[in-house]
Amino acid sequence: MSTTETVEIREATPADAAAIAGVHVASWQWAYRGHLPDETLDGLDPAAREEQWRSAMAEPSMSVLVAVDRGAVVGFASAGPTDGDDAAPGSAHLFAIYLAPEATGRGVGRALLVRTEAWMRDAGFTDATLWVLETNARARTFYERAGWTWDGTRSSHQVQCSNLPIVRYVRRL
Repeated sequence: MSTTETVEIREATPADAAAIAGVHVASWQWAYRGHLPDETLDGLDPAAREEQWRSAMAEPSMSVLVAVDRGAVVGFASAGPTDGDDAAPGSAHLFAIYLAPEATGRGVGRALLVRTEAWMRDAGFTDATLWVLETNARARTFYERAGWTWDGTRSSHQVQCSNLPIVRYVRRL
C-alpha cells in the first residue's frame, strides 16, 4: 500500500480522459452502491464518461486535476464557476472529486481537495459550493473535516443521482 508520498497531483490532459472515466465509473459503483439504484450503477459506461471529461478539460474556466500513483490515475477533481444555483455571485463550484476504491483512506482525496481549493483561490473565487448525496455520510464527513459546512439547502435536481436528495455544502476560500 502506497501513501500520498507516491502520489502526484497535476492538471489533467486529454490523454488522461479514459483513465479519469474509468476511475469515475469504478468510484461510483463502489461509493454509491446502496445509495443509487443498482441498474443505474451497473449501466455506467466509461466511454460516455471519457467524452464528458475531454469536454470538461477543453473548457477554459474549468480545472481538472488528477492524482497519479506510480503512473496510474487513481483520482480526479474538477471545479469551475458555480453553475446556476443560488450561491453567492462569483462562487466556485467543486463539481467532482472521486478516487479509485484502492486509493481511499490514504490522504489522496484530501490532497486533491487542497489543490482544488488552491486553484479556486488563485482563480479569484472567494467562496465555493458543492452538492453531495444526502445519504452519503462518508463524503459528508470528508467535506466537514476539511472545513465545508452544509448550508441547509436540499435539492433533488441531479438526474445522474436518480433525483435523490442532495445537499449543498459551502466554504469560504
